[in-house]
Amino acid sequence: MTTPATRSTTGPTPSPASIPDLTGARILITGPTSQVALPVVAQLAQNNDVHGLARFQKKEARDQIEALGAKTLAVDLASGDFRDVPQDFDYVLHFAVVKTGDFDYDLRANAEGVGLLMAHCREARAFLHCSTAGVYHDADNHPLKETDPLGDNHRVMMPTYSLCKISAESVVRTSARLFDLPTTIARFSVPYGDNGGWPWYHLMMMNAGAPIPVHNDGPSLYNLIHEDDYTNMIPSMLANASVPATTLNWGGSEATSIEEWCQYLGELTGLEPKLSPTENTLRGIQLDPALMHERVGRTEVAWKDGIRRMVEARNPELLKVD
Repeated sequence: MTTPATRSTTGPTPSPASIPDLTGARILITGPTSQVALPVVAQLAQNNDVHGLARFQKKEARDQIEALGAKTLAVDLASGDFRDVPQDFDYVLHFAVVKTGDFDYDLRANAEGVGLLMAHCREARAFLHCSTAGVYHDADNHPLKETDPLGDNHRVMMPTYSLCKISAESVVRTSARLFDLPTTIARFSVPYGDNGGWPWYHLMMMNAGAPIPVHNDGPSLYNLIHEDDYTNMIPSMLANASVPATTLNWGGSEATSIEEWCQYLGELTGLEPKLSPTENTLRGIQLDPALMHERVGRTEVAWKDGIRRMVEARNPELLKVD
């Protein structure tokens, strides 16, 4: 396998030769049971030696990951105890996130934990840190670039989330330089797919007749990204890993809004979305995907196609009969 080249955030697109062929690699994936990482485990475990790291407090969660062909490692990131974790991974995909609302614990798990993990896996060829669009200051009504201001935009719903993610990015950047570990920081938008996601929760709310909060300053724009797209983009994300770390937005090439996808869910199912404008919810966070397009490529699954596939996979009984 080819070691990813060292590149800056504004450097040229990695050459095809620098994109790793993820076959026969040893890969560590944190947060493997999450809605985001589970499809990644399912795909990569087919042709690689994949290890999933989580607390695994429930046996069925561990069984689920092992049934996909991956090995499991029971570790609490907040403890920093990686004695039972191998150190010879080729790649580390860090999807784990802790959001208990306890600042002390969440900072230990999210910020200190990732630094200690990078120290333990410092010999890896590349480290992918899945951050979030939730690190941006959300007051500007324009697509947000990687160089735009950061802010505490998730406090209204998850008080520790944005601050812990910003802290984690700082630790990741420091660790990449300290351990000379090529790293990509990917600011993830809204994931969805056959295994669910935010649009699916809205579908369930529509089916129950529950109100769906949207911000008064709508439309609430996001960059929905389908599980097929983000899973297929991982090799290119790894190819962008560098020292200092590369930071990239990671979301769908086409922005849409809660209002639009709920309306479309209504068209598919005949259910009525009861939108409830309020100040007490997230504002839209639209990403500028230009740098992602240059360095990684465009997404391929159009959001309407992905939404329809999601309903067909999870709740076909709700689809209108043509």
